[in-house]
Amino acid sequence: MRVLYDSFGSMDNNCCLIVDENSNKSALVDCTEFSQKMLNLIGDTDLRYIMLTHGHFDHITGARDVKAKFGAKIVISKTDAPMLNSSRLSLAAFCNAEQNDVDADILVDDGDEIELGDIKIKVMSTPGHTSGSVCYIADDCIFSGDTLFKCSCGRTDFPSGSPQQMAQSLQSLKELDGDYKVYTGHNSITTLDFERANNPYMR
Repeated sequence: MRVLYDSFGSMDNNCCLIVDENSNKSALVDCTEFSQKMLNLIGDTDLRYIMLTHGHFDHITGARDVKAKFGAKIVISKTDAPMLNSSRLSLAAFCNAEQNDVDADILVDDGDEIELGDIKIKVMSTPGHTSGSVCYIADDCIFSGDTLFKCSCGRTDFPSGSPQQMAQSLQSLKELDGDYKVYTGHNSITTLDFERANNPYMR
């Protein structure tokens, strides 16, 4: 498995590309924009999935056009799926941002798995930032969206956010066996061991 990532948009969103090196099949985790920079990230891989960690506009705006270009299937939790077609739910309406409506192809829940060539990507429900936030886990990597950040966590004061659920989700991540490389939705990538030791929201 190979992971590529880059930062996009005014909010410096991290979008990640998971690549199965045997088949060249890939999955894009979050899709801030449709741009040449995004096309460069995808490159010549066979994009099969656009896997959204949650439904806020800064993570989904490019999904419609990337899906149209590559025929990739959009994956999102059942709970956050309505955000794909509502500028109010995605918060785009309140931030003077685009809302490119698109339908989900695969609705996931906790414990579901997506197969990408030889890679199995597990869905972990991590509500708190939104009620339908998820992390994707593949091999020794966690794609945490806006749940876990380096020494921090996502905001819980948006609609459907919950400090109590966030605390429970961070505890669930903390209790995973072993160390993981954590690809966050914003800011620096980190490791789970580092966060266990240093993140005040994980203590």
